[in-house]
Amino acid sequence: MAHPWAQVPGPEAHSAPEGPGYTRSPPRGRERHEDEEDPVSHDGGARHPRPVTPVRILVVDDVPLFRGAIAAVLDDQPDFHVVGEAGNGLDAVEQAVGVCPDVVVMDVEMPVMDGIEAARRIRERCPRARIIMLTAFQDDERLLEAVRLGVHGFLLKDLRPDQLVELIRSVVRGESPVAPALVTRLLAELRGTGRDAATRPPAPEHTLSARELEILQLVAHGLSNREIGRRLSITEGTVKNHVHNALQKLNMDNRIQAAAYIVRQGLGVPAR
Repeated sequence: MAHPWAQVPGPEAHSAPEGPGYTRSPPRGRERHEDEEDPVSHDGGARHPRPVTPVRILVVDDVPLFRGAIAAVLDDQPDFHVVGEAGNGLDAVEQAVGVCPDVVVMDVEMPVMDGIEAARRIRERCPRARIIMLTAFQDDERLLEAVRLGVHGFLLKDLRPDQLVELIRSVVRGESPVAPALVTRLLAELRGTGRDAATRPPAPEHTLSARELEILQLVAHGLSNREIGRRLSITEGTVKNHVHNALQKLNMDNRIQAAAYIVRQGLGVPAR
């Protein structure tokens, strides 16, 4: 059976320099300023209108064929620009510091330095970068480490190219996707008493409102802002505002951490 990443544009469409550590040329158009808001994708009108500044992506994987396939698919999107590729975690950190990507798509298991340690260092040096971890294994311990680090997504490598594209766009919008197969495992691990004390975050400084709690309970089941909005009959923008306010109250970086907090604190996760 052909791997879903086998169908990618040929070399005539993407002539990239050889080697795992190259950095691509900067995108055309004006430079991005430090005080500029992160680029986002929009629904409605044209399906994916070309932004003034595309989302700048660093792709990290130790398998050259897989890494190149991801880079080719992403660079073919009008709202994405792959600014570099790396074959190990150490190279990823060095490139991230140099190019300051908006998004890092990174494998977990790699030589020299694994993705978890690389994510830790990138978070320290490039705090605005959104990190999406890719793995071929349903590794509970790695998943928990990623949650503690505050990565913005944790996905299995069996997803289709179009799914990865849309999930990256969801991360840019402020969501934190986790592969459905991993959500149940994450919740089960967080309910366990063995790691509870070690992974418990600081107590929130403010009390969540009833609506914020309700939304975070749905986030814990992996629902997107759009799905939550449909279930609660509110707009996607309203959901996003509630999630943002809840994260500020909990002093957390992303939805995965907030969902983990809800489970660990026994605040109740409704049946999906």
